[in-house]
Amino acid sequence: MNISSVLVNARPERISQVQEGLLALSGVEVHAATEDGRLIVTIEADSDQAVANMFAEINRQPGVLSAAMVYHQYESDPDEEA
Repeated sequence: MNISSVLVNARPERISQVQEGLLALSGVEVHAATEDGRLIVTIEADSDQAVANMFAEINRQPGVLSAAMVYHQYESDPDEEA
């Protein structure tokens, strides 16, 4: 399992729309959003490529000005280890 943390900057007037769009993406969670358009987001995916694809999809969301990946970690799936 790959877990990444992303800081997203969005147009403040479209923050609600951006947040809804991000929540509709599989494996994406929004943990915080400010009125000035900053969001803290995590991506959980099965592979590095899936994380990269989702990161690109976040950048393409209407109202998103920029996204920056600030953390990435790989963890083995405990269900697969048993």
